[in-house]
Amino acid sequence: MTKSIVTTTAALLFLTGCGSQGNQASNAPATAKAKGAPYRLAFGGQSNTPSTAGLAIPPIQFVADPNMLETRADLVVKFNPSDVQKDGVMVDQMIMGPTDISGRYGALPADYVDTASKELSKTLADYCVSGKVKIAVALTRSSLTPGATEAQVNAKRISEWLPTEVEFRNPDAKCLASTKRSIEEPAKSIGG
Repeated sequence: MTKSIVTTTAALLFLTGCGSQGNQASNAPATAKAKGAPYRLAFGGQSNTPSTAGLAIPPIQFVADPNMLETRADLVVKFNPSDVQKDGVMVDQMIMGPTDISGRYGALPADYVDTASKELSKTLADYCVSGKVKIAVALTRSSLTPGATEAQVNAKRISEWLPTEVEFRNPDAKCLASTKRSIEEPAKSIGG
């Protein structure tokens, strides 16, 4: 009988362990979460083909957090309209339709970026802009609507703003004859 009590007690102590381990936090380090947006953008140099639109946005490459991959995204292009003297409200951003993106590393399709260049050229030509233009690009979730506000864009952004400067040659003769306007100072929201 004494042997069975000792064996039972030893088994009970073995099963419960020393102290209450279940109530303590694990000593293993927590996995560090990536800070910032899940996608990082970079320009891939100058555009390979000269744009007939008057400007060319450089190729856009991305690197994504493997735990936060998207399959589709919208490209948003912002520019500063402060030097443009035009009556009424001027649009300062352009939201492209969604495009497929896949994998952790990649680039936006060349024809998609070319279309963005052409659309931006049309917008700048409407306001008789010419010269160096500071722009910033970002990716958003594909559920963004074309007329989204700045707050809606920021809420759905999956990358930080990537600024650059492009040269715009306005093809409109009546704009060329008038005083050339250029956009030199980026808007405060362009960088972040």
